[in-house]
Amino acid sequence: MAAKKKSPAPATPPPAVPSPPAHPPADPLVEVEVELSVELGRHTLTLDQALTLGEQSIFELDRMNGEPVELKPNGIPFARSEVVTVAETFGVQITEIFAGGRDGQP
Repeated sequence: MAAKKKSPAPATPPPAVPSPPAHPPADPLVEVEVELSVELGRHTLTLDQALTLGEQSIFELDRMNGEPVELKPNGIPFARSEVVTVAETFGVQITEIFAGGRDGQP
């Protein structure tokens, strides 16, 4: 009887390389909320003066009209901006972003 010729064993395919996801996962940090504040100015008064404040009281702030204001995410100075009106509300337009971020200096 003639010996059967053995066929070579099929080559083992290389391990599958996972394909990248169709939509890479978003950086979770971009979903973190920060409180953005804009300080228009300050005014110091005594407790007695504060107790006399009532409806329609007016007091001056330490900034001039048109003077830039600071934009502060989570209380940290980030940028200078100008107060603008957007329809019936106030808004800010960024005019300068601070390089250092924390010290309020450009």
